[in-house]
Amino acid sequence: SALPVTMSRIATTIRSVAGKARANAAAASGIRRMAGGRWNVEKVPMGPADPILGLNDMFTKDTDGRKMNLGVGAYRDDDGKPWVLPSIKAAEEKLVKEGWNGAFQKEYAGITGIKEFVDASLAFAYGKDSPAIKEKRIAAAQVLSGTGGGRIAFEFMARFVGKNTPIYMPDPTWANHLPMAKDAGLSLETYRYYDKKTIGLDFTGMMEDIKAAPDGSIFMLHACAHNPTGVDPTMDQWKEISAACKSKKHIVMFDSAYQGFASGDAEKDAAAVRYFVEQGHDIMLVQSFAKNFGLYGERIGCLSMVAKDAEEADRLLSQLKILIRPTYSNPPIHGARIVATVLNDPVLEKQWYAECKLMADRIITMRTALVGGLVTAGSTKNWEHVTNQIGMFCFSGMTPEQVEKLRLEYHIYMTKNGRISMAGVTSKNVGYLAESMHAVTK
Repeated sequence: SALPVTMSRIATTIRSVAGKARANAAAASGIRRMAGGRWNVEKVPMGPADPILGLNDMFTKDTDGRKMNLGVGAYRDDDGKPWVLPSIKAAEEKLVKEGWNGAFQKEYAGITGIKEFVDASLAFAYGKDSPAIKEKRIAAAQVLSGTGGGRIAFEFMARFVGKNTPIYMPDPTWANHLPMAKDAGLSLETYRYYDKKTIGLDFTGMMEDIKAAPDGSIFMLHACAHNPTGVDPTMDQWKEISAACKSKKHIVMFDSAYQGFASGDAEKDAAAVRYFVEQGHDIMLVQSFAKNFGLYGERIGCLSMVAKDAEEADRLLSQLKILIRPTYSNPPIHGARIVATVLNDPVLEKQWYAECKLMADRIITMRTALVGGLVTAGSTKNWEHVTNQIGMFCFSGMTPEQVEKLRLEYHIYMTKNGRISMAGVTSKNVGYLAESMHAVTK
């Protein structure tokens, strides 16, 4: 007689459990519905697609065999393939064989990153004999390439110069600079830089804007290979820019993403940065090792600030640490060890310099070939700006309508402003590109 009672209790328990499960499911469903309502389209609208990624999507879906992708800012060899520098491979092999500092380890790097990398980065940018380095008056930290370093720099200025402080950027500048500074709390301003009429530098307008800005304003400059135009000041013009900024007591920030890649000579590409420091500017410098070392996905960069003395540098670094810690805690280690290994090994360093020059020379050769192809195609326009510009990008001077025609009729993809990634131009497709550009611009 006990068995039926026991079974009855079990059945009752099952019904109770099932009832609670249904109740919990209903409650969970209600929570889900509440959460869904919380993030409705009125509160969280669909964001606009990234223009470069959208361009890549269209290119990928294009089935025409002649298609060209001239939008991506990454180096390609003359076969249109990504290239891992042999010096980078050799550094990785050395790290695998010898370990890092004698040990295989994946420990945290610390807030400011790998010290050997930071030290090598400073010598690379400021010069191995830089007095500022010897006097220990540079605060520096490894950062997440140019974007991460720029964002930390903007956050620093918003905190210590002031929220909504105007920051003057060249018109145009790299598109990502704008939201990086705005989201950090700075107010966006521009100074004249590119002259559409000459497809060159508007030096007069630039100088007028530097002098007209309130004393102590923040000015962001591209150290070399200006993105997106490829138009750089001459050294004499840099000296005038330095003097004007110094007389106005402006805060100068350099973005250096192409040292070595621009001209093929890393020392030459650092000339503006070094001159400003020599002239007494306490600059901020953001370095990226994506383009020049081919370490795009490693996210390797360095943010540095020149100070008046070692004590000030220590204070600046303490505040950089405070900004970095809650942002990403500490940086990745692999790419930093690669760069440190290359720059601290005389053999690998020499090899890297040769490989970097090879990349730069290929870009320069393609510029010359493109102009020659345009002439051969029958173009009577002046295309000398293509060879006058420097670095990965060429600001072609083509209109958005001409760019769209290139895409729709010739399957050539580039950004609407007419910026050509010269890395996508090869000896095999430069003739087709020249003929197509002539067809839409004649």
